[in-house]
Amino acid sequence: QVQLRESGGGLVQAGESLRLSCAVSGVMVRTEAMAWFRQIPGKKRELVAGMTRSGLPTIPDSVKGRFTISRDSDENTLYLQMNSLKPDDTAVYYCNHLMQVYDWGQGTQVTVSS
Repeated sequence: QVQLRESGGGLVQAGESLRLSCAVSGVMVRTEAMAWFRQIPGKKRELVAGMTRSGLPTIPDSVKGRFTISRDSDENTLYLQMNSLKPDDTAVYYCNHLMQVYDWGQGTQVTVSS
């Protein structure tokens, strides 16, 4: 059974940075296409960064240049580095397979104040 545990969120001011972590168990991050998603209450969950099995990143234009996805195979952990944060980035952030096939974790709240 795959388990996803997100951490690293918090309250920051606009322009600051955060690094989110997703500890994965049950599968190896280096063999799966993994991704980060975010959700604002009342809105659909959206992709913010993906990584193919070969390690190729996929970053949507909305966060390109500010968000970076990476993984640590030894720690079996997925990361999301978020720079130049904006109030619009406020959301709960989740990790999952790029095709969203795993049960969702609890996510980690990111709040960006102006």
